[in-house]
Amino acid sequence: MLARVQRWLSMLWIGGTLAWLTMFSIAGRPWTAVIGALAIFGAHAWVLAVEFMVLPWINRHDPAPRASGSMLVRAWWAEVCAATRVFGWQQPWRWHCEPDWLPESAHGRRGVVFVHGFMCNRGFWNPWLSRLRAGGVPFVAVNLEPVLGSIERYADTVENAVRQVTRVTGVAPVIVAHSMGGLAVRAWLCGVDADDRVHSVITIGTPHRGTWLAAMGLAHNAREMRYGCDWVETLGQREAQARRVLFTCFYSHCDNIACPASTGTLPGADNRHVDGMAHVELAFQEVVFDALWTRVAHGAPGGEPSSRPRAPARAWREDAG
Repeated sequence: MLARVQRWLSMLWIGGTLAWLTMFSIAGRPWTAVIGALAIFGAHAWVLAVEFMVLPWINRHDPAPRASGSMLVRAWWAEVCAATRVFGWQQPWRWHCEPDWLPESAHGRRGVVFVHGFMCNRGFWNPWLSRLRAGGVPFVAVNLEPVLGSIERYADTVENAVRQVTRVTGVAPVIVAHSMGGLAVRAWLCGVDADDRVHSVITIGTPHRGTWLAAMGLAHNAREMRYGCDWVETLGQREAQARRVLFTCFYSHCDNIACPASTGTLPGADNRHVDGMAHVELAFQEVVFDALWTRVAHGAPGGEPSSRPRAPARAWREDAG
């Protein structure tokens, strides 16, 4: 469903840009045509710019390292490009181009379960999926639905994915979760007490204590991610502290969504700060992929994956399939 909505939005976005450009070009007003078309096409860039302008204020008391102005500008532009690729291409049009991969030969190899974040679908992970397939690593990537429902309702989806991978591989999988997906994984672990069924959990830009920006969200899952709200506080109280050793948490002082920055950490977890990375961009950094590859390339009984697959040469070609 989300892919269909984002497909219509992307067509409206492109169509509106072309309509403005055509209308004012025909009217003999080329500058109005060009400036207006750029404003429409780059509308998301202005929204992101506001987020990055308020980010230093949100992080003003946070213990994470301070981001410089040049870091914020670079992160803003990288996020404009990454968001365009993910929300305008991968998720609307290519969400199914990398199907789950669980071949019979995967028995004994450690697999991966991917859990996306808010207003995303499995197409978010396409660059990771193509690389893991090339490296011989089995995986399942879920779609969390209902899109705007409670985070608690995603537990069954995570459970089914873990069962699928374990049934084929016979080995506890690694779970990789971006943003809200990390909260969904924690809620699932609390609900089924499944620590021994998971090798480890990698969270990327997950607002473990909620995020300041969620105050502007009205959806059920957005309200559950408000900074310091009852839901995230209760989640932290429900889970055993010993569980945190399963977690590696990547976070950044330039994360424009999971903020303040240290909300991306968990006490007792392996918390790793990455300089200068925005929310979507953070998920596609080599340091994050390396953390996963270390887990799937070693310690899996009965067979190792092939050599580490290279990153895509171009961001726009990672899922050209």
